[in-house]
Parts: sequence; structure tokens; C-alpha cells
Amino acid sequence: MNFSVSNSYVYGLERAVKASGNPMRTVIDTSEPLDKDYLRASKLGSCHNGEGHDNFLKGITVQLDVVAPLYWWKEAQRYHWFDFISSESTMHCLLKFDVSKQCVDETDPVILKRMNELVAEYNAIPDDDEHKEEKKGKWRILVASLPEGFCLAATMTTNYQQLKTMYIQRRNHKLKEWHVFCDWCLSLPRFLELTGADKYC
Repeated sequence: MNFSVSNSYVYGLERAVKASGNPMRTVIDTSEPLDKDYLRASKLGSCHNGEGHDNFLKGITVQLDVVAPLYWWKEAQRYHWFDFISSESTMHCLLKFDVSKQCVDETDPVILKRMNELVAEYNAIPDDDEHKEEKKGKWRILVASLPEGFCLAATMTTNYQQLKTMYIQRRNHKLKEWHVFCDWCLSLPRFLELTGADKYC
């Protein structure tokens, strides 16, 4: 299974671009953004992280589906505004997955073989009161033994300001999954223009 980002939806871009000019207005302007609005937004959005001039980027909401191995999710979850809408569940679906097909190609075949053995051992335990504790114990072993290369999918929500930070921090990361993610960022409407993220890498 390969890392992927799909089903991207971007909301609020034009409204946020227009709102970037609010500090200099006495009345909120909700008209369609003009070239001058995009020019101002690009200047403000390309400031260094933490300066605050790029706060309007929070108004550009992005929803996306990500399929990623557990080792990537651990790193992605450090970002405060990269939020789960809903995700696949090992608790509910682990036994429905084909573990061998659910892992990245680099997962050691010995580990995959052992996982398949654990699944078979779990399934062989009778599902009755007499074997309830044995089944619980085997389930914990099964969950605790999942390889880091095991992939789960999730629908996420975020915004351009958070993606700017992720792009800057992860563009040159050693994990190839981050390179795919950063390339996806560049595919978003006016992302580089409004964030200037490439200037700070």
C-alpha cells in the first residue's frame, strides 16, 4: 500500500483573501477579490511563521483524505490544526484488513508472516464465555504487534496557515511520504502564491 492524499476540497479562499485587507478598513468588504487583493494577500501570507500577518490563511479551509502508515501519522499528529474528521479504526476493522496488503512495501516479510499467524491464532479461539479472557489477551497481542508500516486512512481538515508550516518543516524530510504530501500542497489553488512557503526552506 502506498501513501496518498486524495479528495481535496478548498473552501473560503476568496473570502480569506478579501479579509486580509480588513485591518485597513472601516467596513468589511465582501466583494469579489481583485488583483490588488491577491497581491496584498501574497505579501502578508509570505511573512515568517509566527509574525501574525498571515493569519488570514486560517480562513482557507482544506479537507482531504490521507492514507498513511502509522509512522507518518505519529509525526503528522504533532500539528495542532491538522484535525481528524474521522478515520479507519483498528479496533473495529483490524480483522477485516488483509495485513499484508495494508502495509507499505518496505515492511519486513517476517513481520507480515507473524501478523498473519497472530490473526489466525486469534480467529481459532472459540468465541464463548469460557475463552473470553484468552481472546482478550490475544487481541491485545495482535494490536500491540501491528507494524509501523500498517496504513490507515483518515479524512482530515486543516487550513493554509497550518499547511504552510507543514510544507516549510517537512519539504526536505527523510521520509518520502512527506515529499508526496508537500507536492500535494503545491497542487492546491494559489498555495505557493499565498504562502510563499518555498522562500523559507
